[in-house]
Amino acid sequence: MELINKKGHRRHIGKWLMIVSAFLTATGQLFWKWGHSDLIYMAIGFVCYGLGAIFMIKSLALEKLSVAYPLMCISYIVALFYGDLFLGEPITIKKTAAVVLLGIGVTLTSYEK
Repeated sequence: MELINKKGHRRHIGKWLMIVSAFLTATGQLFWKWGHSDLIYMAIGFVCYGLGAIFMIKSLALEKLSVAYPLMCISYIVALFYGDLFLGEPITIKKTAAVVLLGIGVTLTSYEK
């Protein structure tokens, strides 16, 4: 994967920043879920969510909206696994199908040709 194109611009950096943003956003939401009974977790959630917003803003400055923003659907996948691993919410066929359909929809809306 080439990171610098012929014009000297970094390629894919905006996409990677959006992926990091998706992970931070989902992580922040997980901590918010835990934070309803613990203010420390609530604060960590705000920090994660805030960092996710910063990464998103930088990503949108570097990449087209129609390319970068759909990558936020990765947060759905992360949240699905967080729910299973940390909250005891089993991954079911329905949940998996819903995330797959969302991913297909996002891919179709962002695909350029």
